[in-house]
Amino acid sequence: MKRWFAVLGVLCLVISARAQQSAAYDIVIRNAHIVDGTGSPWYSGDLAIRNGRIAAIGNLSAATAKQMIDARGRVVAPGFIDMLGQSELTILVNPHLPSKIYQGITTEITGEGGSIAPLNDRIIAADRVAYEHYQVHPDWRNFQQYFARLEKQGLGINLASYVGATQVRRMVLGDDDRAPSPAELERMKSLVREAMQQGAVGVSTSLQYAPAPYATTEELIALAREASPYGGVYATHMRSEGDNILKALDEAIRIGREAGVPVEIWHIKAAGKKNWGRMPEIIARIEAARGSGVDITADTYAYTAGENSVSAIIPPWAHDGGDAKMIERLKDPAIRARIRKELETDTGDWENEWQEVPGPD
Repeated sequence: MKRWFAVLGVLCLVISARAQQSAAYDIVIRNAHIVDGTGSPWYSGDLAIRNGRIAAIGNLSAATAKQMIDARGRVVAPGFIDMLGQSELTILVNPHLPSKIYQGITTEITGEGGSIAPLNDRIIAADRVAYEHYQVHPDWRNFQQYFARLEKQGLGINLASYVGATQVRRMVLGDDDRAPSPAELERMKSLVREAMQQGAVGVSTSLQYAPAPYATTEELIALAREASPYGGVYATHMRSEGDNILKALDEAIRIGREAGVPVEIWHIKAAGKKNWGRMPEIIARIEAARGSGVDITADTYAYTAGENSVSAIIPPWAHDGGDAKMIERLKDPAIRARIRKELETDTGDWENEWQEVPGPD
């Protein structure tokens, strides 16, 4: 009996070898350092591709292919994850997203404070310029409908989204600078729950940009807490990335601790020349929070400059009521003079990005 098993084993090896020899792959990448995304260390091996899919991994020295690539000394990986992309509208314009794929990005997480859903007619009207620019018709009202549209059209990367705290605030309160009533807060919380049930990966904030600064820490804790039962994350562009960054860090840590959710700090930095060199204390504050039991992480981007809209430097109070109200204020010489004075005065009361750049140049 043992002899027959041995014979069968040899036959299997022969058949496997012949199958490998006869298999015509489109591409075989040889001698690679393979990082497979499981968290294990890299290992040496070959990788075969057929019809746009990975067909085999291992020792493929006997395999044939239309194209052979020698990856000796190089890494082969499944793809990069963009921790904060903003392709939620452009993916409806070009589903292939070449700007991501050509960089090796195969997964994007989007939804920075504002998110693609939930949506209502008031928000669509307020954001009309963006939809018209991309020539996108917003025919969805929640994440389920948006994801269904993506699946119907197809997409070139994996896409996930947070539900924005700013988004649910705008759904209920519009762009006004006021606190929600208890009933309004319950409505906002229900929108977060619905988004999580429909596939959102957590709650996000972008607290420098109106109407987000109008939210209190307690409001944000209440919303983030709704994501906890679904395994959600609290991801944040903090209230400050400059002078008040440690205070902003403490707020993010508190939200994570009291809401019972992990925290992800987006594009962490020490903005403004006078804050350069503060990263060691910023990292120390994060490490201390981790040591105390808070599940908190941070990411950064790989360039040394930032980009923003001109309206981002306008003080938050001037945004009360939305863009149309802000433009009305800018047309008033007295209000414009007040805004200029606040831009030129470093009070520390708000994230004054004008103070973080060397001037109009």
